[in-house]
Amino acid sequence: MSRADLGRVIESERTNAWLAWGVVVAVGASAVAATVRGNLLGALFAASIVVVAVLPPASFRSRWTMVPWEILAIAAFPTLGRAVAPAVVGDVATYVSVAALALVVAVELHLFTAIEMSYRFAVAFVVLTTMATAGVWALVRWVADGYLGTGFLTTETALMWEFVASTVAGVGAGIVFEGYVRRRVHTDRFPGAKR
Repeated sequence: MSRADLGRVIESERTNAWLAWGVVVAVGASAVAATVRGNLLGALFAASIVVVAVLPPASFRSRWTMVPWEILAIAAFPTLGRAVAPAVVGDVATYVSVAALALVVAVELHLFTAIEMSYRFAVAFVVLTTMATAGVWALVRWVADGYLGTGFLTTETALMWEFVASTVAGVGAGIVFEGYVRRRVHTDRFPGAKR
């Protein structure tokens, strides 16, 4: 298969949808596995990725209207890595997952709404969304500590380092978003795309 043939396959809306649905199923399975292992916070986060990923097909009532599978794979990789090797992936997966979830939201807004973002604003949006999501995630973990005695956040210093790491991950995700949108997103590949 030549590079041109491979490019046509990757650019196909149906191929994109099938690959994206495969990623969604894998993340859903990791949510179930996390629930079985008793990792309710991990299951909640994986489930949130699934919910965000299925918003476009639910809104447009078309199973072919999916975000780019590559973006979903970026979001799924840390979650799946945590399911397979939790000790190796560790906390780094949390920061990357939060940034990747913000990246998925930014791509969905870019493709499927009338919202127009300049590239610089899009990068800032991904960074700020990552920081906001990290704040909500820290609040969820803090509440879990208070009511369930989980011991996730033991000190304020640990919490602040989480915010620093999530900000760095957000900047990385913003740069990926900017580069990806400039080079790869072709709206004819995504039914329902506004551009």
